[in-house]
Amino acid sequence: MMALDQLETGTVARVHHVGGERAFRRRLMELGLVPGTPVERLGAGRGVDPLRFRVRDTVVALRRHDAQLVLVERP
Repeated sequence: MMALDQLETGTVARVHHVGGERAFRRRLMELGLVPGTPVERLGAGRGVDPLRFRVRDTVVALRRHDAQLVLVERP
């Protein structure tokens, strides 16, 4: 398992666990980051943050700090 921010661009993994405070977890789950969901790393925006991910048919941008709270596993 690894944190979401550690995925390399173009890599697909499945969400295993969403950490952080309850409101944060709820918000990410509303965006589709629920356990079992495939997520693909698309790259970063300008500079280092935000990181971009494809979750289902949506592109989600997360700060690196927030992406570290999402654990994923590669198939």
